[in-house]
Amino acid sequence: MDDIPPYPPIDPTTFDLIVIGTGLPESIIAAASSTASKSVLHLDPNPFYGSHFSSLPLADLPSFLSSHSTSPSPPRSPSSDDPNEFSLLEFATRPLYSSIDISTFSPNLLDQHSRKFNLDVAGPRVFFCADKSIELLLRTGTNQYMEFKSVDATFVGDNKGNLWSVPDSRAAIFKDKSLGLVEKNKLMRFFKLVQGHLAGEQDIKISEEDLQSPFVDFLNKMGLPPKIKSFILYAIAMADYDQEDTGVCRDLLKTKDGIDQLALYNASIGRFQNASGAFLYPIYGQGELSQAFCRRAAVKGCLYVLRMPVTALLVDKDTGCYKGVRLASGQDIFSQKLILDPTFKVTLPSGSSPPLPLKEKLPFFSLKDDKGKIARGICITKTSLKPDISNFLVVYPPRSLFPEQVTSIRLLQIASNLAVCLPGMFVLYISALCNDDDQGKKLIHAVMNTLLTVPLDSESNAAVQSETAENGSAVQDETSESSSGGPSDSGEEKPTLLWSVLYSQELTLGQVDFICSTPMPDGKLNYNDLIDTTFKIFQEIYPGEEFFPETSLENPEGDGDASPET
Repeated sequence: MDDIPPYPPIDPTTFDLIVIGTGLPESIIAAASSTASKSVLHLDPNPFYGSHFSSLPLADLPSFLSSHSTSPSPPRSPSSDDPNEFSLLEFATRPLYSSIDISTFSPNLLDQHSRKFNLDVAGPRVFFCADKSIELLLRTGTNQYMEFKSVDATFVGDNKGNLWSVPDSRAAIFKDKSLGLVEKNKLMRFFKLVQGHLAGEQDIKISEEDLQSPFVDFLNKMGLPPKIKSFILYAIAMADYDQEDTGVCRDLLKTKDGIDQLALYNASIGRFQNASGAFLYPIYGQGELSQAFCRRAAVKGCLYVLRMPVTALLVDKDTGCYKGVRLASGQDIFSQKLILDPTFKVTLPSGSSPPLPLKEKLPFFSLKDDKGKIARGICITKTSLKPDISNFLVVYPPRSLFPEQVTSIRLLQIASNLAVCLPGMFVLYISALCNDDDQGKKLIHAVMNTLLTVPLDSESNAAVQSETAENGSAVQDETSESSSGGPSDSGEEKPTLLWSVLYSQELTLGQVDFICSTPMPDGKLNYNDLIDTTFKIFQEIYPGEEFFPETSLENPEGDGDASPET
């Protein structure tokens, strides 16, 4: 960030909105505001799009995490000699990542091909085929800037390395050999009840009392066995916490919300012709989503400047109101509204006595407290966890790996056919909500130790490098056919770890006030909650404007398929 290119002055110098950071919420707001005919300046200190929602080359990911893991330096006293009578409040960066642990077991191979990896900073993430993000892409025409492939299957894992297929249709239930006849009948009756309720059939409608009760109680009332309940709660309804332990459950799922999630899952299956399952994943990684909305904003007139840090906030000395920002180039840019990436905060310098109006407003310039942590892990392997499947999701329900596990752990395997790694390699994304760094690492390590072979010494390290060198870049053809089953039940050896990074990420919800800050990536599998938050921020800054009006449906680059699938 120290080598700032010699940018010419930005012209004009006054905008309706300045957006700092090109993460997903900021990019959607920039696109929506530009569509509403607002003049928007979109800045990012990074040389790439996406910020905390980006997909980065292997060599760049550790440096990005490290640059956002240091404590901020104390801000200096605000300047009072500005000729325009503004107070300058310096931006401080806040540490958003911690406990970063990188392991490399094949340095020669990976160093030579670092740029062929696109690693998601906020993985694992998928799109439900019928969720809000897909609807937003289709409504705005932004799907023209992205390509997707189907995630092939969903599994539930256990501490023995088994991966049990999640039945997602009546046909899948009948074919599932792991379910007994009684289990199949109960599950079929349950799905029939849910489908009848969603279709509005009065004779099998779920009562309001049941809809407001905990979902796990409703499943117990339906007589579903523990295995089926676990599948529904954690692999379809995607509950985060142990739903049967109210002492540790921070988010108890109501039946109404559980049914809505089942409806989303059911509507996603088979929605698009070339997507067999419920989920999609973008080619080149999740960072493509932020870039797509930036392109949409640019088509509507948004001005983009990358590699441009913003150093200070311009505040009116008399009223304490926001006026603009000062760029690292020294230029002052003014706007009516400001959107901030969660990296930044503005604080009152110690020992200074600002004017009373400014002092009264300063608490609103600081981000609110964090709302917990999420542990993330990225692993690169040379073989698939399932020999006959390339791209799939694995869910580890609470208590499935060890007794103290109170949250779900999710794993997403992505292969090279999605252009995220070298041919024949696989990228595993793992995440779990946690209270602290130590708990988070324990959760991620539990999955890694169950599924992977981790070289422990230099001899093993050399063996891995030798084997990968002999096989070349095509370590394994991920499309090759082999016997199905998990690592333990098929007799297959565990995949060998080539590289990994583990880290904890702060969870922030953002805020709306004199200046607005966007949230960090949350712990969910999709973007629904983030899109809801982004919509609320847009409504707050522009209450009279429609969020992507119907007139924005035109295809910005000609006709194309209405499906996000290619």
